[in-house]
Amino acid sequence: MKNIVNLKTFLDEKAEYYEFPGFIENDPILIPHRFAKKEDIEIAGFLTSVFAWGKRITIINNATLLMNWMDNAPYDFIINHQPAELKKFQKFVHRTFNNDDLLFFIERLKQIYTTQNGLEFVFSRQFEKSGGDLKGAISGFKTFFFSSEHLVRTQKHLPNPLKGSAAKRFNMFLRWMVRSDKKGVDFGIWNSINPGQLYIPLDVHTGNVARKLGLLKRKQNDWKALEELMYILHEFDPEDPAKYDFALFGLGVNGMV
Repeated sequence: MKNIVNLKTFLDEKAEYYEFPGFIENDPILIPHRFAKKEDIEIAGFLTSVFAWGKRITIINNATLLMNWMDNAPYDFIINHQPAELKKFQKFVHRTFNNDDLLFFIERLKQIYTTQNGLEFVFSRQFEKSGGDLKGAISGFKTFFFSSEHLVRTQKHLPNPLKGSAAKRFNMFLRWMVRSDKKGVDFGIWNSINPGQLYIPLDVHTGNVARKLGLLKRKQNDWKALEELMYILHEFDPEDPAKYDFALFGLGVNGMV
């Protein structure tokens, strides 16, 4: 028990230490932080999170390029763009996320904002349908998002936890949207989900740190591992378990563990 108490104290201190505005400068969350309007933040954050894998500087550079092509007004562009304005997007590629994927996401987002009241409404509806189960909500969101005509290959860019995915990038996006903005990092603009219901974005780095600290035994970084980890993190702070993402990520990036 003493070790658990000490570990909670340690992680609380590290979460406090690493969650500060300076964190934004070298993180993909920098992109949605360039905007003030809710819809701009959502769209910039969603698109950035979708292809947020690889080197952070490359993610930021490609997301910046994308926002520039949208005239740094993503919501207005999504709603009002004309077909001719999409030609420049034929050049876009980030790892396996290519122009065909991007063009589908742009058109699907237009449908969502013109007919479904936006991303928060769509996701919160899936959250309600799942009975407040984030695993089911994320999977339901993917099913809904790809309910219009698309290339099969494009489906890989959204996760399905029901098939085992840890949904790292989508959980990161949800952290951005849902957690409080008091520290100046996350936005807290989605009120339909409680921060206590969030999961951290589990990846190789956070998973390795969690194992070294004795928080995680499962070797794979899948949804089962995420549930195992979140069980303990939720015990540490049931109201804001996702704050420990800052602690685990910071410790990993800085080689502290």
